[in-house]
Amino acid sequence: MNLIEFKILETVIAIALFIAIRIAIFKLIDRIVIKNLLQKSRGKITKKIIQFILLTITFLFILTVWGIDHSELFLFMASVLTVIGIALFAQWSHLSNITSGLIIFFNHSAKLEDNISIIDKDYEVEGRISDIGLFFIKLKTKEDEEVSLPNNIFLQKMIKRNPARR
Repeated sequence: MNLIEFKILETVIAIALFIAIRIAIFKLIDRIVIKNLLQKSRGKITKKIIQFILLTITFLFILTVWGIDHSELFLFMASVLTVIGIALFAQWSHLSNITSGLIIFFNHSAKLEDNISIIDKDYEVEGRISDIGLFFIKLKTKEDEEVSLPNNIFLQKMIKRNPARR
């Protein structure tokens, strides 16, 4: 077996391991979500984070197999992240919404399907939380209207959890 064939074999093994580990971890996450009665959206976000980490590790391993110098790769990644950082600074509200979405997801008392009122001096919104996204929270009102609220605004307002409507 020559060197190229060996590198291809190592790459295929790395990809197969990535897939096997991903499947095993995703099944474990699904069991934990069901066992602990957690929201499915939490499982989805956890899966995305784990998949990103596994992909990064697999990618770095494959680059090592093919002889790519890590210092050059890290210099390139630092340049890309600098440009992304400048772009995010220019779009500070997007970064704020993403950060707020993560805080709401992990620490807020309001969960999916909860009936809530957002108390504001000018305008009060009442509805059921139908989705918690990366940028917006969606509420379904009594009139069956959908209201989207930016995560950073949701985090700043006073929230009252209402008893479930049937």
